[in-house]
Amino acid sequence: LYPQNGKPQPFRKSEIGQAIDQADVRNATPLYDLCPTALVLGMWDSTGPKGGLGAKFERALTSEIVGVGASLGTKTSSRIDPLGIETNAGPIYLAADGNGIEWTPDPEQAEKDKNGKPILFNRGGTSGKPGNPSKANHGNVTPSLSDIARDSKEFLAGGVTIEYAEQTTVLSLPALRRLRFPSNGEAWRATDEQRQRDRAAQTVLAALGLCAAELAAVDMDLRSRCLLFPEQPRRWQMLGEPGTTPTEYTLGAEAAVALLREAIADAQRAGVTWQEEPVRLVPSEQLVKLVRKSQEQAAKEGAEEGGD
Repeated sequence: LYPQNGKPQPFRKSEIGQAIDQADVRNATPLYDLCPTALVLGMWDSTGPKGGLGAKFERALTSEIVGVGASLGTKTSSRIDPLGIETNAGPIYLAADGNGIEWTPDPEQAEKDKNGKPILFNRGGTSGKPGNPSKANHGNVTPSLSDIARDSKEFLAGGVTIEYAEQTTVLSLPALRRLRFPSNGEAWRATDEQRQRDRAAQTVLAALGLCAAELAAVDMDLRSRCLLFPEQPRRWQMLGEPGTTPTEYTLGAEAAVALLREAIADAQRAGVTWQEEPVRLVPSEQLVKLVRKSQEQAAKEGAEEGGD
């Protein structure tokens, strides 16, 4: 729900919600106002009132990292229990005592099923059979090797080593030039003032894409044990006429931020602005009930899995 005129109403029925319904490439102003990154990264309003006919904006910024000279690796896994607990020391059972004690090796202190049998301890999400000490994080793990060839279920289980990585980022200026930015929901007209608005907004979006790419390159910590460090500054190439040599540029993070700020100021002078305060929505009572019901169901299923 979107609070408007002191009364919450469905977001799509609000003024800004209805403005989004009217957005398209010839009227990108509503999205520029609310979420300019959607015009750079692309979006499809497939869940709106128009369904599959909802507004579509193609992605103008793409980026990929490719590893060159890749070698497939092998991963080892094992664990030594410092307490030396063996598997045959089990079984362990679900403790009947509710004072924070989860399991017990004594069947007399275990929670019983409807037939009076002690329930094996089975913490969900851990390996091993119900009742094994491994269900309580005890016991050794037999050393094993895994790689891509033998472990198809876990792709890249053994990891990959590369000689180096190349990142290619493309900012499509034609995609941005297709966007039009009329004012106040008016139809686009081929006037000098309108063309100035279009160029100003398009420039902001281009600067936003460049800024995103430059700032992302500062910290390439992709995941655990995968930290990339650039060997040289990022180089941009402006493609001109076919058959001509591209013009090469370097930008850098600080220059990209300064360029974006300058472009935003120019667009404001041309009358193209975006909301600087976030649009705050509140959940409807029905949504709150659905979330609560989902969480309760998830907790119930987790408890049932732990008691199997």
